[in-house]
Amino acid sequence: MSVIRFRLSKYFAPLFWKNPIVFFTVKWLILSALIGVLVGSASAFFLVSLDWATRFRESHIWIIALLPLAGFFIGCMYHYFGKDVEAGNNLLLENINHPSKIIPLKMAPFVLIGTIATHLFGGSAGREGTALQIGGSIADQFTRFFGLKPRDRKLILIAGIAAGFGSVFGTPLAGGIFGLEVFLIGRLRYDALIPAFAAAIFADMTTKAWHVGHTHYHIPTIPDLTSLHVLYAVLAGAIFGVCSVLFSGFTHYFSSLFKSKVSFPPFRPMIGGIIVALAVFGLGTTKYIGLGIPVILESFTTQLPPYDFAVKILFTAVTLGAAFKGGEVTPLFFIGATLGNALSYFIPLPTGLLAGMGFVAVFAGAANTPLACMVMAIELFGAECGVYAAIACIIAYFFSGHRGIYGSQLVGQSKHIVYKQHEGKSLSDLRLDPKKQAHERRSL
Repeated sequence: MSVIRFRLSKYFAPLFWKNPIVFFTVKWLILSALIGVLVGSASAFFLVSLDWATRFRESHIWIIALLPLAGFFIGCMYHYFGKDVEAGNNLLLENINHPSKIIPLKMAPFVLIGTIATHLFGGSAGREGTALQIGGSIADQFTRFFGLKPRDRKLILIAGIAAGFGSVFGTPLAGGIFGLEVFLIGRLRYDALIPAFAAAIFADMTTKAWHVGHTHYHIPTIPDLTSLHVLYAVLAGAIFGVCSVLFSGFTHYFSSLFKSKVSFPPFRPMIGGIIVALAVFGLGTTKYIGLGIPVILESFTTQLPPYDFAVKILFTAVTLGAAFKGGEVTPLFFIGATLGNALSYFIPLPTGLLAGMGFVAVFAGAANTPLACMVMAIELFGAECGVYAAIACIIAYFFSGHRGIYGSQLVGQSKHIVYKQHEGKSLSDLRLDPKKQAHERRSL
């Protein structure tokens, strides 16, 4: 019997442990599980903290008056102790495209504290940026711990980003695709399929194991697909794409404005906080600050004021441009859903469907991640809206051009043949090129 076992191990062991495919699969399933458990737990804590901050702010409106002080605190924290992690999401993308030194673990607590403070005191921001930075910084610590090679480091950063995104929104499939798609426009890394999807799934399972839920959305009516409805979806997608350009443009504009006019960094969020706080008290409503989940939910069923999306763009652009912490994605959900709601005034598609299309399409255009957004629509709203959401995301993606919210994204493959010269360049480099900007404006 021992002879049989010896012969079996002699001939079959190489097929498994010495087989590079099996070794790669087992290795990354183990690493992804570890990342998923850690990032999913961190996301659960973050979501619970964010919910508490939102409820406290809404029951103590006076606290919004302290937003300038909160901004000064956040600015000082990063200026004196966090300059090496201040780039946030762009630092993660830079290290995937051009690996350098390991991302400090302090990125996670810094962005967590900054985001909770932003929401507690009334800034308009999201949560995706925080989740990505928590996921990426935690995952990158495995590079040092296991002595991973540069190629493996890229994969582990992708896994961390996917885990953060999938767990914070409860969309593991979209999280996996987002991790593959976000750092290089127009191309995917198929060698990262297992790390990205495994980490996103494990992280989502972990967050749910902590009994932390996510917002549920519902599109009441989805009409049959006809050629006329397809044309309406294309029109809506084009408008969503232009809106994504406006959002990223305003955000970058205010960021540049604050940097050029205010030399001492901690004063930037303080001044931004004064502007946002005065605007909140001047309008007499808190619907445009924080995540705005109640308004997003309402946009699927009720006709809202057609200007809601524009006001949210300004609130968020000032908040993030002034260097408050959080993310752009949930505000983009708000902007897209309310814009879709407004389009129902003249586009004859159901209000809820247009809100759902805008929810994912404006994000697709701003983040240049159309595939992730298509899958997100199916995970959040159901497969019935899939074709409509896909049309809107694809058109918005092309209409946004080579612009977006992540300046460190590289153009892997140009969206349009006339822009082939953009390949290999980052969005921030292209944004600084006035000839390129003028050419794209004329093309629209």
